[in-house]
Amino acid sequence: MKKLEQYRVEKPWGRDDLIAPFDDPRRIGEIWFQNDKTASTSQCDALLVKYLFTSEKLSVQVHPDDDTAMAQGLRSGKTECWYILQADDDARLGLGLKTTCSKDALRKAALSGEIEHMLDWKSTKAGDIWFVPPGTIHAIGGGLRLVEVQQNADITYRLYDYGRPRELHLDAAMQVAHAGPYDMANHIAAGKLPQLNSAHFCMHLVTDAHEYPAPTKGQHILIPLDDGITLCGQTLHAGDVYYAGSDNIPEWHAPAKLLIAWPIQGDNTLAPNILGLKALGAP
Repeated sequence: MKKLEQYRVEKPWGRDDLIAPFDDPRRIGEIWFQNDKTASTSQCDALLVKYLFTSEKLSVQVHPDDDTAMAQGLRSGKTECWYILQADDDARLGLGLKTTCSKDALRKAALSGEIEHMLDWKSTKAGDIWFVPPGTIHAIGGGLRLVEVQQNADITYRLYDYGRPRELHLDAAMQVAHAGPYDMANHIAAGKLPQLNSAHFCMHLVTDAHEYPAPTKGQHILIPLDDGITLCGQTLHAGDVYYAGSDNIPEWHAPAKLLIAWPIQGDNTLAPNILGLKALGAP
């Protein structure tokens, strides 16, 4: 088992009232968990885990798929998902457009700011899982604390940023954006089967060892949301993220939630429909 390095990123839309066990007087928007740069690589390096804390809306953006990204010399595109930890009563996620429009109309809306009102702003609550395939126009609203699991690619095309002085990427965004509604089949509501299976990675929420999916090959990522879990005699702490081998099954000593994620790639023997579920984002 290996604990990942933690990197805190200040953002204008971040918060200075982070959830326990985090504490920081700065305005933190993101906490990244990554393998030590000096450490040997792992198959799990294909994924990136973040905690996000928002007080304001993030930019309206879109990410490319693998083919588009690799054509630009990048390692991969960016598929991501969000697990909502806490949500204010008025918290919203912008996912897809209310109605389908042309790319020309989308560009004009991005330039005028009308795109903010064209977005389908969806209510959310703690326990929701939202899968965001490449090409999905999206924006995370304020009042949220969430865990993001994504392909490890820092590639974002901004369409609109509420007047903030940052670069937009309209030409690139128009090439990859799906100018239509979000597919609600990619949403797992709180209280429903908390298992996400996609073509690039799987993410499951488990609350005891009897539910643990026990991957049969390679490493996986453990994201404890509560204390009360041990692995190989070591305590897993909420707020930390770990790599573990496939033969390591955690032990529960108290009611506790644990997110487990692993990539689907190369010779990985785990198929996206490991539990008989259709892979999200699949045709």
